[in-house]
Amino acid sequence: MRVSLRQISVSCTVLIGLFGLGAHAQTAPKVKAVGKGNVRHTSSAAPDAPAASGLSASVLGQFTQAPEEISVKGGVQAATGITNRTPGGGLMPVQTAPRSQSGITRDFIAKQSPTSNIASLIADLPGATMSSQDPLGMTGDHITMRGMNETQIGYLFEGAPLADPINYAPYTTMLVDSENLGSVTVSQGQPDLNAPFYNAVGGQITATEMNPSHKAGGFIEAGGGTHSANKEFLRLETGDIGNTGIRGFVSFSHSGYNNFRGPGGLFRYHLDSKFVKEWGQGNSIAAVFSYNRQEATSWREPTKAQWKEYGLGFNYASQFTPGESTYYKLNRSNLNSQLIVLPMHFTLADKLKLQVTPYYVHQFGPSLGGENIPASGGYYGTQQYGTITAGTNVNGNILTSSRDPWNQKTGGINVSADWAITKSNTFSFGWWYAYTTHEELSDFRPVYANGQGWSGDVITVNGKILSGYDLNFVQQVNTLFIADTQKLFHDKLTLSAGFRVAMVSRQGTNLIPGADPYKLQGNYFEPLPQFAASYQITPHDQVYINGTTSFRAPESVEAYSQIFDPNSSHAVEQPSSLKPEYSIGEEIGYRHQGSFYNFQASFFNYNMTNHQVTSSGYIPNTNMLISSPINVGGETARGVQAELGFKRWHHFAPYFSGQYLHATFDNNYNTGSGLLPTAGKTAVGSPKFTGAIGLSYDDGTYFGNFQLRYVDTQYTTFMNDQKMPAYLTSDVTLGYRFKSYGRVRHPQIQLNLMNIGDNKYLSGAASYTASANSRVTSTGATYAGSSPTYMVAGNFAAFVSLSAGF
Repeated sequence: MRVSLRQISVSCTVLIGLFGLGAHAQTAPKVKAVGKGNVRHTSSAAPDAPAASGLSASVLGQFTQAPEEISVKGGVQAATGITNRTPGGGLMPVQTAPRSQSGITRDFIAKQSPTSNIASLIADLPGATMSSQDPLGMTGDHITMRGMNETQIGYLFEGAPLADPINYAPYTTMLVDSENLGSVTVSQGQPDLNAPFYNAVGGQITATEMNPSHKAGGFIEAGGGTHSANKEFLRLETGDIGNTGIRGFVSFSHSGYNNFRGPGGLFRYHLDSKFVKEWGQGNSIAAVFSYNRQEATSWREPTKAQWKEYGLGFNYASQFTPGESTYYKLNRSNLNSQLIVLPMHFTLADKLKLQVTPYYVHQFGPSLGGENIPASGGYYGTQQYGTITAGTNVNGNILTSSRDPWNQKTGGINVSADWAITKSNTFSFGWWYAYTTHEELSDFRPVYANGQGWSGDVITVNGKILSGYDLNFVQQVNTLFIADTQKLFHDKLTLSAGFRVAMVSRQGTNLIPGADPYKLQGNYFEPLPQFAASYQITPHDQVYINGTTSFRAPESVEAYSQIFDPNSSHAVEQPSSLKPEYSIGEEIGYRHQGSFYNFQASFFNYNMTNHQVTSSGYIPNTNMLISSPINVGGETARGVQAELGFKRWHHFAPYFSGQYLHATFDNNYNTGSGLLPTAGKTAVGSPKFTGAIGLSYDDGTYFGNFQLRYVDTQYTTFMNDQKMPAYLTSDVTLGYRFKSYGRVRHPQIQLNLMNIGDNKYLSGAASYTASANSRVTSTGATYAGSSPTYMVAGNFAAFVSLSAGF
């Protein structure tokens, strides 16, 4: 089948040659207020406007069009950016791409808790499952789509790939405040051909910020709730600056909470900025900047037995005890980032458009975990050390804060062009280049008898920092793509084919004594053809079919380096399989987008080789988590998804979504000492049924939302001998808008209630294992079983916010 798809690509005259980008962010029309009672907010997400003239559905997703001014009458007056024009209360905007694709707009985003992040906001869409660890949505990034987790999904923000380029964690809480988020588009099964990814075997999530307003002013919001939660937000808009064609905004927020279980909590400072310059027809340059400073107490993740015994009481210790590594102040994570994206769009000629997106992102820690290390006779790599005099000796051990001050920098540029050769044919080509450096030198800092002091001296051995890993990692990526889209039969039939080639070069060193190998590298070259066809049966009805390929380079720095620990003379973590994951997928679907409702349904199938299940595990004797990708061989999955969203009727807008998924392993699992019979077993993290119901009400003064989500049971071991129970949860929004007073525009009060049934449940797997029970492998060896660990969902929470424009 892999060969046949390539033959299809060749037969469509798609040749390797030019290079790939993901700057085709879907730019919806801007909204222009006209007359009394119209929408007063300019947003990048005009939710249910018809497709712009000449828009071509293709393997690239959707071609970028110049912003289009649309007059909207009869909308709601609000400072939050809603229009009440998207079916399903903001959950079902118009889609034209020839693939499964869903989205959310300001109509939905603005009515969720201001503490929400991108991952928690898309949890109602078909196939998307969010595994939360706090009730307010401030943490987490744990999401699956069609059984693929967040590291197998591509993330675009303003046209740039801003997930971690090595372990692929999206860190969506760092990217943007929800008050500035314009829209999110989700492709459940495949990325754009020109998207700048080398990990997206499980679809694509594209997020864009709202565009700055043409009028000077701003928006202010403040709120608080249960668990001592709080958020303060301020956005200042410049409006049009003279006759320069430049406008922009700058925003700042502070938020925090106390943990709903156990001691500790979170604080976050965040800055967003976006400036836009527009001129001529379809020419624009934007400058997007974001800064994030975030620290949170780590969550302790129980096994199923620990959850049954302790429930919400399985936490880090609130009081310090000498020698006790589970003290909560020793176990923290920091997510800090700075990012710059400069998306540029140029009309070089009537038939030639160019997109250029340079970007830079800096992400850094540290992460902290408590650990006891030997006071004497421990190990620095494979070398035994003498006696450590720093810190307090308790029963032959020294309690330390094990620090991982990871530091990562990425610079890249995406370039692509669309050439309308004829009225019915468009040729596209492009190039993406990215360069990443990653430094990770762990250290140990003694904790003194009063529980303080870990920010002081670093423990050294023979003048060198005692460390478990001293990693330096460099990565370069080049991708090239070409694509051609042909429209026939009066533009009703669209045929599109393309070819992308991805080249990833990695090199890493580990300076710890005894590391073998000291230096390891990986080079990957993958040809990736795609084909899509769509037919517009009527102006409101479309059918489509596609065949796609994608791959994922091995995940995490740990896949290339040994990890050591002072408690062991041997490496406690060995490099994983360096084989890339490869996926071939097909979809066939139908969508209706009419005057009363929108509906879409699709059937999908995909086959994967070298499927890497992303797990995590503690370094033995520590509280430090590391990513542990596990190669389980092949996987086959097929299913159906559907969603239905109604336009507003008597101020109500219902929404329904659901998915059936059947995913199985194709191979027996190699334990290293023999095989376990996992072929034909249900794939882990793949709930058979998922669904959501939404109901929105908004009469301009009173508004509210209701969401109900169901997630079926999920196996958490390859042998299917342990699973996570199904769960049902629901959220409610209630709000009231006041009349404007002077410069205070459309003030409102909003109450968000999360998990209104106070359901206490496990929301997802934190780690997977081959078997929960001991088993005999194919060679007669005994494989010792181990239990997976789980994420614990947040309990009931309430958050009330006051906001207004000015």
